[in-house]
Order: sequence, then structure tokens, then C-alpha cells
Amino acid sequence: MDNRSEVRAFLTSRRAKLSPERAGIPAYGSRRVAGLRRGEVAALAGVSVEYYIRLERGNLTGVSDSVLDAVSRALQLDETETTHLRHLARAAGPQPARPRNRRAGGPEIRPAVRRLLDAMTGMPAILRDFRFDIVAANPLGRALYAPMFAGSPTTPVNTMRFTFLDPQAQGFYPEWAQMARSAVGALHIAAAQHPADQQLMNLIGELSMRSDSFRTWWASQDVFVHRHGVKRFRHPGVGELELTYEGLELSGERDLTIVTYSAEPGTPSGDGLHLLATWAATQEANASRP
Repeated sequence: MDNRSEVRAFLTSRRAKLSPERAGIPAYGSRRVAGLRRGEVAALAGVSVEYYIRLERGNLTGVSDSVLDAVSRALQLDETETTHLRHLARAAGPQPARPRNRRAGGPEIRPAVRRLLDAMTGMPAILRDFRFDIVAANPLGRALYAPMFAGSPTTPVNTMRFTFLDPQAQGFYPEWAQMARSAVGALHIAAAQHPADQQLMNLIGELSMRSDSFRTWWASQDVFVHRHGVKRFRHPGVGELELTYEGLELSGERDLTIVTYSAEPGTPSGDGLHLLATWAATQEANASRP
């Protein structure tokens, strides 16, 4: 993925979203395009117009943190967008050499992490990497995402491919459009953090070619971080579930995140998780019969 193109698209899209009224400056003259002019952003950031044009053309090489902060304030970027701009600037510089002994097939999972997943018996839990591959899951996690595991011809299962390429996804996620758009925003974050990862770039290229929705939302340049929130499911075995999720980044394993799902006891979704455990046990028993 061309870093300059990403920088140019991101800064241009953020400038187009900011009106003179929101920026607190007079709106002089007619405007052929939405948002602020480059010169207005440059003035707000305290840099020359020529320098800002260089940035918006995609050249962030050697840009200082103070300039990035000034541009972020001028464009009124939120915390996630500011961090994303910093990642793009870091990706514009020399990339560190990749370890020679790094496995191409996926990350190593420490036995203690697997034991931790299995110990979470009352809630679904999955372990995903920055490519959004599910590299491990506890039994309830596999049961929750049963349509994804059943429909994937490849291992590990990739949540992005399921979301945008599997026809079951829109039925599985009742709020598919909202969830899918935030997924694209999270993939933008991952791409800026791992610009040299060829498997991740191949995934983005595949989704762009095969999904009109992905291609449209990718072009919007919105970014999102899945730290915590609520996700709704329409599970084929237990029906509607509304679950709270928490993303727990592993200390010392910045590329791996444990995602847990829970519900308040006594609520319909809490009862649904108990039913999910029963459903999973029944499915396993049926599969083991000759």
C-alpha cells in the first residue's frame, strides 16, 4: 500500500469534513469544494502554505511531533485520528528489518495464553491478531462464531473476510452496516501500524476488489479502535444476543488481542449465553457420533 496515497487521502478527507464555521474562521468567497482550504489549515497550524501542501501531498518524512500535533489541532482530529496520523508519519520513515525467525504462518501463542482462554468458561473469548485472524478461541468463542468457522475454507478464520465476503454475515450481524464500517476503520489503523506486512496488504486488496461496500468505506478514511462496546448477533442456534465486548491487548504481545463477550446475568442475553453453552455441547456430541 502506497503510504503517500494513504496520507494524502486521510488529510484531504479530514480537511473536507471541517467547515470554516466549525474552525472558527470567516468563510470568504465561493468554495468549489467542501471544507477548509489548504491555506486556512496552514494558518491554523502555524505552518507555511507550501509546507502544508507538501504534507497533504503525502510527504510526512521527517515531520516533527510538534507539527503533527499542530495539524491535528487545526483539523480538529480526535484521539484516534491523531494517533493514526502519527502511525502514518512513522510508516513514512525507514522501516525496521523484520525478524528472520518470524513465522509466516502466524504468531506463536504461549501455552499460558491458551490456558487463560480455556479458563474463561462462562464467556466467549477469542484471540485475534492485527490481521483480524482468529488464531485461537475457547469453546464458547467458537460456538458464538460458529457460522464464521463453518463457512471459512481457510485457517485461521479471518473476521474481515467473513464480514464482507460471506453471505451469512449480514444475517449474523443485525447491525451489519454500522459494524462493518467500524471494522474498515479498525483495518485502517492496522494498515498504518503494519505498512510492510504483505499478508495484511493482500487482505485489503482482496476486500477492495471483491466488496463494493468495503471499497466505499475504505475511501472515506474514517478510523476506529475496537477497545470496548456492545455488539449484537443473530445466532442460528440461540437467536438474538446483545453482548458487551472488551479488547484486552496482551502485555509483551502487541500484535495479539483477547476479545471477551459477556452479558448481565438474568437478562435475555445472559440466558442466551447459557443456552449457547448447551447448544455447543449438543453440536459437539452430534459431531462425535459415528
